[in-house]
This record gives sequence, C-alpha cells and structure tokens, in this order.
Amino acid sequence: MVVGVIRMEFFIPGIHSLKGKRQVVKSLVHRLEARFKKIAVAEVEDQDLWQKAVIGLSTVGNDRALVDRRLNQVLSFVEDFDGLELISAEIDFISY
Repeated sequence: MVVGVIRMEFFIPGIHSLKGKRQVVKSLVHRLEARFKKIAVAEVEDQDLWQKAVIGLSTVGNDRALVDRRLNQVLSFVEDFDGLELISAEIDFISY
C-alpha cells in the first residue's frame, strides 16, 4: 500500500476578507473532490490569513507510480484553477 500526500500553498490575489477566501477555497475543494474521486482534501493551515491558503490532499493505492500519476494530475488541475496562484507544492509518499 502506498499513501501519497501533497501540501499545496496558494496566494489568493484580489481577496480582502476571510469570507472571500473561504469561497475560493471551498470552490477548489469541491472541484477537486468532484474531479478526483479517490482523494481526501482539506484546508490544513493558515485559516485566519485572507490571502494565503494551505491545502492538504492524500490518496491511496497499491502502486507508487499510480499514486504519483494521480497526484501530478491534481497539481496540473490546480495550476490552472482561476483565482489562486500555486506558490509551492510538496509531495511525500508513505509505503507499507
């Protein structure tokens, strides 16, 4: 079993309130959950900062190459997401 995890840090330009940030983050989370069925995703840090979001995402599979491919598809998707700029992304794998 292989668990893949991504920690993604975003800048949210043009947002001037936590309410605006929540709308953008919630939209991203819902679209990720709809597009990639076998993932878990949540905002994991900096919930009180209105122009920064940190999203954590994980997926499980029986093959590292499959998990890696799925995580890279997620990264490609979020790089094209309107309203957010991907600042950094860290991928880690845990094998059992």
